[in-house]
Amino acid sequence: MSYIKLTAISKHISETIVLPASKSISNRVLIIRALNYGWFKIINLSESEDTKVLDEILQSNDSEFNVGDAGTAMRFLTAFLSKIVGKWILTGSARMQERPIAPLVDALKSIGADIKYLNKKGFPPLKITGMNLNKAEVAVDGGVSSQYITALLLIAPTLLNGLKINIKGELISQPYVDMTLRLMSYFGIHSIVKNNSIYVEHQNYEPKNIKIEPDWSAASYWYEIAALAENANIKLPGLIKNSLQGDAVLSEIYKALGVKTSFSQKGIRLIKTGFDNAKINYNLEKYPDISLALVVTAAIKQIPFKFTGLKNLKIKECNRIEALQNELQKFGIAVNEIENGTLECNHYPEKINKHRIIIETYNDHRIAMAFAPVSLIHNNVIIKNPEVVKKSYPKFWDDLEKVGIGRKKVNI
Repeated sequence: MSYIKLTAISKHISETIVLPASKSISNRVLIIRALNYGWFKIINLSESEDTKVLDEILQSNDSEFNVGDAGTAMRFLTAFLSKIVGKWILTGSARMQERPIAPLVDALKSIGADIKYLNKKGFPPLKITGMNLNKAEVAVDGGVSSQYITALLLIAPTLLNGLKINIKGELISQPYVDMTLRLMSYFGIHSIVKNNSIYVEHQNYEPKNIKIEPDWSAASYWYEIAALAENANIKLPGLIKNSLQGDAVLSEIYKALGVKTSFSQKGIRLIKTGFDNAKINYNLEKYPDISLALVVTAAIKQIPFKFTGLKNLKIKECNRIEALQNELQKFGIAVNEIENGTLECNHYPEKINKHRIIIETYNDHRIAMAFAPVSLIHNNVIIKNPEVVKKSYPKFWDDLEKVGIGRKKVNI
């Protein structure tokens, strides 16, 4: 196991950072291209491990696929392979085999899919016998993962009778479903959204070249850096206000954490400002991928906070709520889960622990990246298994070095 110690040479951050392409958009576009009758060019495809895994599988001639820790690939491929004639085995890492997939499997089986669990019921690995799916209506729980709905939406226009998706309960992470519908529209697919239902009739995707946006989720760590630095002037080219990505809400939320966002035709600029230290209260149900950076920023700045809508974090690459609590406790900061998915912190120690702190990353890229900026105020932070950032932001540590946050391998 490898470890790196982070050292902030300067706390005055001024740099232009080219963010990685959006993994969320890239993965959706790859599935759309695989379902398309014509080839099209994808410009600026994400270099993340998740996207590479999905791309390789979609171009493979094999019948057994291992997605590793790529949750999006697992969900999207479960739906995709269900309609591709053949026999398929779909598996993943040990953690992936602990992440539930029953709501999606049940939905697919209700429209005619043949899917069997090879080990534990409700979890990967799966044996999928692909076939033509002809039932035109399905119900799916909106309260577990928006990726289940996206997986169904992506294949919907290719089904002979189209598909009407009835969403039961409240839809979490709705911006990701909106992203899917906007991308489908870009490729010529018309959909009807009414009340809690989405109807997509049988249509063909139109082949059109597309350029993938930079990743707003990756920007969250640069907002965190701006908030924790003594002063900051960070340019992030290519990010736009009217983004396909819901995580663009960062520009609004971080105002309360002392970061101003300026938009231009070239991208955005982050400027460190003051903050009033009042309690921050946000519902982050729609924005799970930026929640870790927000929690760590508020906690390290010792701003009282209450963040709701985070129960879905428990079924990510790790139980992210437990991970946040465990790692922040090492600084002497107690974050309480006052109810399912609600994190609160009202009281802080007089002094944050300044002794050596080893951040356990739980094989989770977002844990590693969320705690890395803390090195701006704590000079003895060590990150365990830093390679996990490959999942979404392979050049993260190189980009940190550009702004003066260096890394050195250490032995523990």
